[in-house]
Amino acid sequence: MRRKKSSDVKAMLRRALGPAAALALMGFFGAYAVVGSNGALAYGDYHRQLGKRERELAALEAKRELLRNRVALLDPRHANPDLVDELVRKELNVAHPDEVILPDPK
Repeated sequence: MRRKKSSDVKAMLRRALGPAAALALMGFFGAYAVVGSNGALAYGDYHRQLGKRERELAALEAKRELLRNRVALLDPRHANPDLVDELVRKELNVAHPDEVILPDPK
């Protein structure tokens, strides 16, 4: 009689093994969908990163527009004389004797 109970328990455990494994697998994927790197809880972090990247993009676009303007002022066909004079003085480190040079506080 004992053997029969033991085999019944083993058979019951074998039958429960498939559904238990399926439940464990579903639990794993469910938990990953909530707390995983691309899960529902990561949405707030993505939103903060998006805001940060948009601010960086705006700053870079402003800098790009400034550089685009300076390039347009240095066009060889009609260069801006003031900008050319400023760049030549800066690169060659020259000044007239009557000029006062103020250091840049940066």
